[in-house]
Amino acid sequence: MDPATIIGIVLAFGAIITMVFLEGSSITSILLPAPLILVFGCTIAVGIASGTIPDMIRAARSLPRAFRGKLTQPEGLIAQVVTIAEKARLDGLLSLEAEAQSMTDPFLKSALQNIADGMDGEVLRDLLEEQIATEEREQRAAAKFFASLGGYAPTIGIIGTVIALTHVLERLSDPATLGPSIAGAFVATLWGVLSANVLWLPIGARLSRLADLNIERMHLLLEGVLAVQEGSQPRAVSERLHAMIASPGSKASKAPNDKDSKRKKAKPKQFEEAA
Repeated sequence: MDPATIIGIVLAFGAIITMVFLEGSSITSILLPAPLILVFGCTIAVGIASGTIPDMIRAARSLPRAFRGKLTQPEGLIAQVVTIAEKARLDGLLSLEAEAQSMTDPFLKSALQNIADGMDGEVLRDLLEEQIATEEREQRAAAKFFASLGGYAPTIGIIGTVIALTHVLERLSDPATLGPSIAGAFVATLWGVLSANVLWLPIGARLSRLADLNIERMHLLLEGVLAVQEGSQPRAVSERLHAMIASPGSKASKAPNDKDSKRKKAKPKQFEEAA
């Protein structure tokens, strides 16, 4: 679990609460029910209206993942693929059918099962790349949903402030209430901007980043299982995969001399390890 989102949001709200107290105010001054209901309720409503019901369901299901942020270390993936390569070299590709049954990763399980079934390498590559593209579209859609909420929230906050100020102007005959009423009117704008920049946009960016890491993980596995299918030596498989994650200029970043590395590969990206 990577708690970056939880830590960041807690620290952000902590800073806001600290400022409220340092200004000599009370936290209850910004916890007004009407602006909160308007900003959060209307923002989520227009977010749903801007997409489809499946988009909303997908985004809701992805929300826990934004806070848990499970990251997979590439070294562990490489070790797993190398173990599979050793088994395939000793016992043959058909032995990977039993190996596939023990896998919890659906992507890797599907790849190993198809290798055991004798699927052609190019056909397998196309199939796995389609699976990666589908997974990426779904995860990007969830991230886009929360990013759209971040775009709507500030404007909805302004709408709330305009509604409240309209009510204030109706009560100009009572000067004693003008100060508190105007202050309360701007609470909607506060929550619109605050929710966008402290909740919705960070969650959207977090899901987008997790999607990047997951796609890199899947590309790493793709190249690994295809190398296994080709019969590459475990050491060559390890070198190929390390070349995809190594820092530029390092010894491991040089492509291995194995002839299998001449196959078309996805463009390598820096793979971030979990903290």
